[in-house]
Amino acid sequence: MKQSTMTLIAGALLALASVGAHAADEAKKEPTAQQQRMKSCNADAKGKKGDERKAFMSSCLKGESAAASAPAMTDQQTKMKTCNADAKGKTGDARKAFMKECLSAK
Repeated sequence: MKQSTMTLIAGALLALASVGAHAADEAKKEPTAQQQRMKSCNADAKGKKGDERKAFMSSCLKGESAAASAPAMTDQQTKMKTCNADAKGKTGDARKAFMKECLSAK
């Protein structure tokens, strides 16, 4: 009776040891292609926030090019970007007046 109990305990310890070794092997596995893509896309998305980041990550994870994921800027957006850059240093009413004039110019 003692021998069978000892054998049972030894078997249980052996099983636990093999489970621990298996878990260590799992942790050493190479990342999957999807995990590698996620890491790469995450690095490329640095600086992007909100909807822009969501759109970028979605297309990047699908394997689409970064250029295809960024929608083209409209004329109004381009004008806004240019006017904003030109308005640097202006504040308050002076900035409002400048932006109104700049954005309404053809």
